[in-house]
Amino acid sequence: MDIRHLRYFVTVAEHGSITRAAEALGIEQPPLSQQIRQLERNLGVTLFERQTRGMKLTEIGEVLLPRARTILDLQAQFLSTAEGLARGEKGHIRVGLAGAVPLLPVIPLTIRRFREMAPDVTLSLEESNTPALCAALHEPSVDIAIIRPPFTDPSRLSVFHLLDEPTVIALPRGHRLAKEPVISLDMVADDPLIIFPRELGPGFHDAILSAYQLAGVTPTMGQQAPQIAGTVPLVAAGLGVSVVPRSLSQIHAGGVTFHAISEPAPRATLAVAIRTGQNMPLVTRFVTVLRTACRKWEQRQHDTAPFADSENL
Repeated sequence: MDIRHLRYFVTVAEHGSITRAAEALGIEQPPLSQQIRQLERNLGVTLFERQTRGMKLTEIGEVLLPRARTILDLQAQFLSTAEGLARGEKGHIRVGLAGAVPLLPVIPLTIRRFREMAPDVTLSLEESNTPALCAALHEPSVDIAIIRPPFTDPSRLSVFHLLDEPTVIALPRGHRLAKEPVISLDMVADDPLIIFPRELGPGFHDAILSAYQLAGVTPTMGQQAPQIAGTVPLVAAGLGVSVVPRSLSQIHAGGVTFHAISEPAPRATLAVAIRTGQNMPLVTRFVTVLRTACRKWEQRQHDTAPFADSENL
């Protein structure tokens, strides 16, 4: 049975006339009558009583009409969903975010704008660390991961650079350098450095230690934080200092000041990773929107004034 037969059946039933139904469908009356008869033969039932002034549904026709409408509605929904998926306007994507990424303003702003652009898309967020997110891509339990490169297993993943975020140094309130707007790393070499475990973000971890080395000093290693954002509360507790992405200055931890770092200063690099060869237009569209937004954001950072000390965030 051709789906057209159901459309013809419903149209004739709604108009009660072959003539008016043919006009609505844009076809000739004889072919429409033949199609209705063919449908009845295929089903082995009589759908209409032929009357001098039109077509009247039989009892069987009355029962089948709402079911035919349901099938046509499902077909329309199917086609609409398929077209939306092809354009990246419908579907569900799962986005993984590495530590402290949600604090970078461009990321939540881009997610919100994407939801406005594609209101029929369901977007799920999961925060974790870079190694766990790469494993989640392989499983797959996420479709897109915003990570801190590099990572140990790049196989079957495509990775695209997003931005290099400036870093700042977090000092506890009352620190001897608290009034300095810009601090070099050699000035805090004797202060315990609070840092996160390397396996949570080896690229950023190594960038911090390399910056100390380029400054000609070896940091005094202090307590480890359970995650990147977890360094700030430890600084507030007076356990040491920490080098963090500038976006962490939004954390309102009383007793912490944030200061620009003079060169050499590390950068907190972000990238977006997807499974190699995946062909979901929705994923491609999201990654394109994200990369464009990050490129514009990074350009604005270059055009604005350097980071200034934030009091008691």
